[in-house]
Amino acid sequence: MTALPSMLRASADAPQVLVRCRELTRPALAEAVGRLHPWVGEMAAYSFGWCEVGGAPAVGSGGKGVRQALALLGATAAGAPGAAGVPAAVAVELVHAFSLLHDDIMDGDPDRRGRPTVWKAYGTGPAVLAGDALFALAVETLAAAPAGSQAVRVLSVALSDLVRGQADDLLFATRPWTGPERVRPREYRAMAEHKTGALLGCSAALGALLGGAEPAVVAALDLAGRHLGVAFQIVDDVLGIWGDPSVTGKPVHGDLRERKKTYPVLAALDSPASEARRLAALLDCGDAPEEAAALIEAVGGRSAALAEARRHVDAVETALAGVPLEGRAVEELRTLLDYLLRRDV
Repeated sequence: MTALPSMLRASADAPQVLVRCRELTRPALAEAVGRLHPWVGEMAAYSFGWCEVGGAPAVGSGGKGVRQALALLGATAAGAPGAAGVPAAVAVELVHAFSLLHDDIMDGDPDRRGRPTVWKAYGTGPAVLAGDALFALAVETLAAAPAGSQAVRVLSVALSDLVRGQADDLLFATRPWTGPERVRPREYRAMAEHKTGALLGCSAALGALLGGAEPAVVAALDLAGRHLGVAFQIVDDVLGIWGDPSVTGKPVHGDLRERKKTYPVLAALDSPASEARRLAALLDCGDAPEEAAALIEAVGGRSAALAEARRHVDAVETALAGVPLEGRAVEELRTLLDYLLRRDV
């Protein structure tokens, strides 16, 4: 992705990093899920792609596993073996699954990863229950780890931020496109840091904490993950408008059809009043996404979004450079960043 700094080098190694981290985490994650009530455990396993409705085995990995990879790399960046970060990896993966179960209900999304979401497959009440169980299991897993009480406090802060970000995201949908009550780009950045960045930062910080890192290292990795979350979310917003469906798995202009308040849109709405009014009218009707996309790009919304993503990528590098970290782990963190951010934008 040429729009981002050359500091983040393209590499084919990132998928291997993710695969290795998933393989290290999977036994402990499966053991944790196995402690749940059998019905609830089935829903959890379904959410990870491990089984079908009814419990028949399915081939699945539970997604990319970015958060668990950050936890393991946080431990190795602190100079500890990756295994030291496994409880953190399990906990953040459980929290991520919990958040997706509840997000799908709040957003009314019927499908995830090519099949019905848990609430569509099992019902809304059961899906809420499964999400609650995953959250409780995450806390239990961390509490039993070394430095467990401190780790639970770190997770609690991230969860509070995640809830704040989700609340803001839901409220953004009720606000107008223009006028004094419109959503400003700075508000969106704060929402993205809370909703997406908090758990990414928490993942790396928890791994480092369980790996015996000094507080400054834990804080630096938390900060790096938060900036990564904002950059990732903004790049995802760009892909939601202009991305190749064969790469993103999403329909072209999908976010515009759904009238989502994404960063490129909000940046474009900060343009001169006449253009903002025209764009707002297009967004209100939602039936001219091609014209809206062209106008957003013409007034600089796309370039502003990519520039903002670049600033947060620079901030990730600054955070990583500010504390002593194990060199190989830092290279793998950068490779993972590259994989997440250098997409078809």
